[in-house]
Amino acid sequence: MFKKLVLAFAILAVALATAGTIPSGGGSYKVTLAQPSVVNGNDLKAGEYRLTLGAEKVTIFIGKQAVEIPAKIESVDKKFDATVIRYTTVGSKSIISEIRLGGTKTRLVFNP
Repeated sequence: MFKKLVLAFAILAVALATAGTIPSGGGSYKVTLAQPSVVNGNDLKAGEYRLTLGAEKVTIFIGKQAVEIPAKIESVDKKFDATVIRYTTVGSKSIISEIRLGGTKTRLVFNP
């Protein structure tokens, strides 16, 4: 009985020690839009959004709704100090062309 308890405790200790060390698929990030924006034809209001990175796409969560957007995910040499969103203005609309994720080396490039 004692050996089973020790074995169970050892397995639990190893599981807890390695939790979080296994890399996730792409990561999840929060981005705040200061102005109404458009990305890949989707209108986004100003506010906070959650982004999840995939292989060749970014999923933007708008409340409970998710929108998948094709994007080029690039890695640069140096980490970005802060999250920066680059816009292209077409008419009166601000179209997101690039997002640099602060604290990472990741840059998301969107096709206009």
